[in-house]
Amino acid sequence: MSRTQNRRSAIRNILAGTAALTTSTMLPSLACADTSRGGALKGNINHSVCRWCYSDLSLDKLCAVAKEIGLKAIDLVGPNDWDTLKKHGLDSSMCNGAEINLTDGWNSRNYHDQLIKNYTEMIPLVAKAGYKNLICFSGNRRGMDDETGLNNSAEGLKNVMALAEKHKVVLVMELLNSKINHKDYQCNRTAWGVELARRIGSESFKLLYDIYHMQVDEGDVIHSIRDSHPYIAHYHTAGVPGRNEIDDTQELYYPAIMKAILSTGFKGYVAQEFIPKQEDKIASLKKAVEICDV
Repeated sequence: MSRTQNRRSAIRNILAGTAALTTSTMLPSLACADTSRGGALKGNINHSVCRWCYSDLSLDKLCAVAKEIGLKAIDLVGPNDWDTLKKHGLDSSMCNGAEINLTDGWNSRNYHDQLIKNYTEMIPLVAKAGYKNLICFSGNRRGMDDETGLNNSAEGLKNVMALAEKHKVVLVMELLNSKINHKDYQCNRTAWGVELARRIGSESFKLLYDIYHMQVDEGDVIHSIRDSHPYIAHYHTAGVPGRNEIDDTQELYYPAIMKAILSTGFKGYVAQEFIPKQEDKIASLKKAVEICDV
């Protein structure tokens, strides 16, 4: 997968069923992977992986890989694929499919009617499947100031909070960087997301703290996690710079970050969301999980 691959196009391809099923260059790594730890993880972190990062594997194959490594879930999977996850005994750690896209979100009243309809339909499905987290997005600013975006987002989201609370589903807004990957995205600072959560005032609204994105846009990752953890339901990983492997070629030290997350009492999922650039992509995933398994 090209390191310049766009996340939104990858997700779109998956949902449309156009992702290639070629696995010949990826699966052999399972046979030659380092098994010195016997495949056993420590159990302190609930590990997951984002579906879109391995879109050249069928979901069946990705589930098999996940089970082999010791993952408990697949991230960013919609209703059409939940049966596949259940077949493999894996959780859907972050459901999707109710959002319009990453740019047209809750910060604009223009999209409230459609979003309220989408989430009203999806929330019961998530609950019926036995899942908990459903992703959402602020959308782009388009010249909008922070206060207007906060007011609009809170106004719109409050229309579905009672339903989410009833079904014990959490709407989780992702923090994305607007410097490199998602120009003009509004929820690009932890403080903005936390303020939105405070205004909504419900345990059914939380944040997805993407470690890569927040390192790019604001840094001070461990401090932010410690200060804002009551509002965080989920984490994503990737290396900085480049959004590739989380190894010693990049500036973030993930063992310390994972220890900081654990110190907050976090019991949710940490999902790998890096774009593998090494030839053996499964070995990269396995290594990333081991690095984060503190």
